[in-house]
Amino acid sequence: MSNNLIIVESPTKSKTITKFLGSKYTVRASMGHLRDLKKSTLSVDVEHDFAPEYINIRGKGDLIRELKTAAQKADKVYLATDPDREGEAISWHLAHILGIDEKEPCRIAFHEITAGAVKEALKHPRTIDMDMVDAQQTRRIIDRLVGYKLSPLLWRKVRKGLSAGRVQSVAVKIVADRDKEIETFVPEEYWTLKVKLREKEKAPLFEAEVAKKDGKKLVLRNAEETVAVEEALKQASYTVLNAAKKNVTRRPPAPFTTSTLQQEAAHRLNFTTRRTMLVAQQLYEGVSIGKNYAGLITYMRTDSTRLAAEALSSIRGLVAQLYGPEYCPEKPNYFSNKNNAQDAHEAIRPTSITRTPSEVEPYLTKEQFRLYELIWKRTMACQMAPARFDQTTLQIGAGPYELKASGSVLTFDGFLRLADKKDTKKEGLVPYIEPGHPLVLYKVEHGVQHFTEPPAGYTEASLVKKMEEEGIGRPSTYAPIIQTIQARGYVVKEGKKLTATELGKKVVDLLTTYFGSIINIPYSAKMETELDEIAEHKVDKLTILKHFYMPFEELLEEADKVIPKDPPPLEKSGVTCEKCGREMVIREGRYGKFLACPGFPECRNTKPLLEKIGVPCPKCGGDITIRRTKTGRVFYGCSNYPACDFTSWDKPTTETCSLCGHMLLEHTDRGSKSRLVCSNADCANALPKRTSRKKTTTADLLKVSKVVKGRGGAARKATAKKTSGKKAAAGKTAAKEPRGRKKTTGKTAGQ
Repeated sequence: MSNNLIIVESPTKSKTITKFLGSKYTVRASMGHLRDLKKSTLSVDVEHDFAPEYINIRGKGDLIRELKTAAQKADKVYLATDPDREGEAISWHLAHILGIDEKEPCRIAFHEITAGAVKEALKHPRTIDMDMVDAQQTRRIIDRLVGYKLSPLLWRKVRKGLSAGRVQSVAVKIVADRDKEIETFVPEEYWTLKVKLREKEKAPLFEAEVAKKDGKKLVLRNAEETVAVEEALKQASYTVLNAAKKNVTRRPPAPFTTSTLQQEAAHRLNFTTRRTMLVAQQLYEGVSIGKNYAGLITYMRTDSTRLAAEALSSIRGLVAQLYGPEYCPEKPNYFSNKNNAQDAHEAIRPTSITRTPSEVEPYLTKEQFRLYELIWKRTMACQMAPARFDQTTLQIGAGPYELKASGSVLTFDGFLRLADKKDTKKEGLVPYIEPGHPLVLYKVEHGVQHFTEPPAGYTEASLVKKMEEEGIGRPSTYAPIIQTIQARGYVVKEGKKLTATELGKKVVDLLTTYFGSIINIPYSAKMETELDEIAEHKVDKLTILKHFYMPFEELLEEADKVIPKDPPPLEKSGVTCEKCGREMVIREGRYGKFLACPGFPECRNTKPLLEKIGVPCPKCGGDITIRRTKTGRVFYGCSNYPACDFTSWDKPTTETCSLCGHMLLEHTDRGSKSRLVCSNADCANALPKRTSRKKTTTADLLKVSKVVKGRGGAARKATAKKTSGKKAAAGKTAAKEPRGRKKTTGKTAGQ
């Protein structure tokens, strides 16, 4: 009886494949990489064609011996690591360890872990793809050169503990640049104005918005202008100038790629990119469904929207079966890939579309089920008919003013049959009325005040989207990049928003100053393209390494000359260390500055550096200082803590509320728009206890007296209580934060 050994990467995958194959096959797991570059040295010989020096990873000795023993007993060894560059490199390392000739057809690859896919792959073994291995090695070598040559330079010249990465530093720069845009953004006031009309008396009402005056776009900048237009519209006669009615369609979305899955899982399920990939890996590697054991989705690291012909046929058949033939288009829906897509794998889809979410739910964890349902619905929807709407648009004249009314009615839901209700927003009905027909005015609505919004801060999902658009990284690297920049303390999450820390901003400034030619978006995207070309046998890896290293070495030499040789002296604080009597110095950690004893490592005493904001505590008169939670989120507390427990998420000011006399807080709404609110939770000027979406109107401004002084514009200040608020009132924050602040003190001290 023949004995065949199959080596995969994970025990879960090993367990799944074992279920498919008979006693002739033994399946073992390599547990990822078994060899890597040394950690103690550069391990890249730049003088001899950048030859890498690999060693067996510490702690893998027993596993390596077990795999060697199993390989010696086997008649044939198959290397079945993941079907990407990293997996190809692991197979190459395994071949070296086990003494397998790389020209031997020992490599098998499959994009879904099902019995059919695995058995088909075993029929067609191939040699190891050395072009893919070279591409992976080139990335690894370049990243090692950057990390091991750039970081020590920063340690010598700037400060110990700094680290740099070729792609990670660019990701931090993207976040830091967006933070600057938000900080420097100046909101502009504008108003919108609508009227309610009808075709004739007692006919249904519809809404129209003022768009133009004398043929030019009308922009209302303040309340006075808006009131003037309101009065004019009340006296105007209304006539339909033009009318259009047409059928419009909305196409279904493409099946998931790695990037779009991460974005949608963040939006729908509140998953981090890391959580999405972990759960997707579980679904790919296999779970037990009753007596069967199989992978539920195809390979989850892909940038292609392509679906195999067999999969298309199965999906379209199920669409017609479940929803009717009218929901299945005459021809399959095809979707174009992005310009830099590799198209090596299919899109992410269920391995069997007939395995519905309800069928597998009893066998999955909650997270697995939610992600599988998301993938199943998207896969079905991508092959369904478009949604159809009847859309009506009216252009309406009112003296010198022109108004626009538009609305649409869903006539066929198509792929929206599978959409959540919140995704199918309803629009007001607008009747089709022949041009020249007069209209009856029912009401001129009060104008609504708005302010232009700054660009939104990056979330994990939007940062993945940005990296994909710019060609930075690949599907396998998006989640690790985001995880790394947070682990290094360069970026922190505040809610869902990513914000660059002081340390992150400092590192980015240094790198862009001295290494701006390689730490930038275009260069990173160019490097990804060159790695693709290596994998496609279009260019030699040595050529790419030389083109990278020669300019990089020149930058290193120049930076070594330009950056001052001696690190800047430590800033003294004037605070005495109570443990050893030395004067403490100011150091900088991942969340900002803190006090540390210069006697380290003999004395390891540290303290938080209290940054005063120049506002006295309303409870005890002490100084209000900036504090941070253990996740880096800023709040404000009294310097006399724990004797005084005053804290606030919103920044205290020296101004007082004209209604109750309590301290006013500077509150930042979503979108970084600031306004003043009262710290007294029971005051009318405090944040509402329940989030409100009510907009400020001209009536509000004309009727409500000025209650807040000193910031913004009169219109915004007078109506602070009218605009939308956060979920919790300031008073609730003060009651909760001392415990969090106590943790913050310990965290800061340990930086």
